[in-house]
Amino acid sequence: MARTCQVTGRRPGFGHHVSHSHRRTNRRFEVNVQTKHYWVPSLGRTVKLRVSARGIKVIDVRGIEVVVADLRRSGVRL
Repeated sequence: MARTCQVTGRRPGFGHHVSHSHRRTNRRFEVNVQTKHYWVPSLGRTVKLRVSARGIKVIDVRGIEVVVADLRRSGVRL
């Protein structure tokens, strides 16, 4: 599975390694994706999400209920 945050939709970025001689080779900037379990009172169960560090902060600010409602509205199975 690709490193994609379910909340923010962030994906890996691409760029170059630049050596001392200024040769460029391809690289990926990975997203800090973590698997987290959240208790959702409206569903009466825990939900497992793959979220980035920024996604965790979004859940802290908006609340898990609002985030789960948005995910279900967009068609994500939880």
